[in-house]
Amino acid sequence: MEKDFDAWNRVKKQLDGIEKPPFFNQREIWWCSVGLNIGSELYGKGRLFTRPVLVLHKQGRYTFLGAPMSTKLKERKDYYQLNFKGEMVSVLLQEIRKYDARRLADKMGKVSEGRFSKIQKAAMQINFQPQ
Repeated sequence: MEKDFDAWNRVKKQLDGIEKPPFFNQREIWWCSVGLNIGSELYGKGRLFTRPVLVLHKQGRYTFLGAPMSTKLKERKDYYQLNFKGEMVSVLLQEIRKYDARRLADKMGKVSEGRFSKIQKAAMQINFQPQ
């Protein structure tokens, strides 16, 4: 697959110019411009290089910790499966990272408080457990 890094760079420049990013909260799932990345790193698709991202922790008005999502289902501790709008999806707990709100494109919905609590606990076990 030929990767168009120049197209992603144009999108990044547009995103960087956004003066008023959307308002967001924890538990929300957004289409987020995660970009075109290298090797086996996670990447987005489409014109804006997006994929669904769950907002795990709001770190202020403009940044948050988010976990990207996938329709690929794997039986692993770092893939938390849930039913979102009638479709089984995975929250990729090993891919949690900091995002700027200017990357957020469209809000898709919100995870229930009970389910979100379970996702947070699973994320803590994956990301903060001594190796």
